[in-house]
Amino acid sequence: MENKETKRYMELQMEELKATLDDKEQKAPAKDDSRYNKKNAELAKLYEDAAEYEEDLKGFQDELEIVLSNSLENIAQALINKFPNEERDYAKELQTILEMGWTHLVTVEKTHPQEQLDIIKTTEFGGVVNKLKNNYPEYEGDFEAEIRALLVKRWENLIAIKKEHIKEEHTEIKIRGLKPNYVQRIYEQFHGIKQ
Repeated sequence: MENKETKRYMELQMEELKATLDDKEQKAPAKDDSRYNKKNAELAKLYEDAAEYEEDLKGFQDELEIVLSNSLENIAQALINKFPNEERDYAKELQTILEMGWTHLVTVEKTHPQEQLDIIKTTEFGGVVNKLKNNYPEYEGDFEAEIRALLVKRWENLIAIKKEHIKEEHTEIKIRGLKPNYVQRIYEQFHGIKQ
């Protein structure tokens, strides 16, 4: 009888031991997964700034496309339609770019009269070309082309700045001994952007 009880007791101990081992085997991958996820989180964090700059770059490129493909009168509304969630005042932004650019033409390059700048400052962006044409019918240049060139230059500068920021972020990643494409892939997987 004692032999049966001892045998049964040993069987119970073996079952407990097996259960403990099974638990450890099942928990081991979880520890590896958490370590893996922690490592991926650290790598993903390295790419956050670059990802933000890339998103800004894409937005500026899309805005430049709108600037190039719409008439000056329609640019502000086209930007609002394309980016309805943006909190920017595109009409005011376009007006500011135009005023700053024309101020440069008047005060630095001295290629345009102050009166043109005064007209620009007192006219809404969408109507500025017509007002300039009406007040300067003898003007041999193309007001619309000059204004568009100022806008394009502004967006090209923004794009160049973002590209430089991305380049700097990639350099930082390389300094850490990693490849930017690898870190980008981890970032996208970690945030569920791409698989």
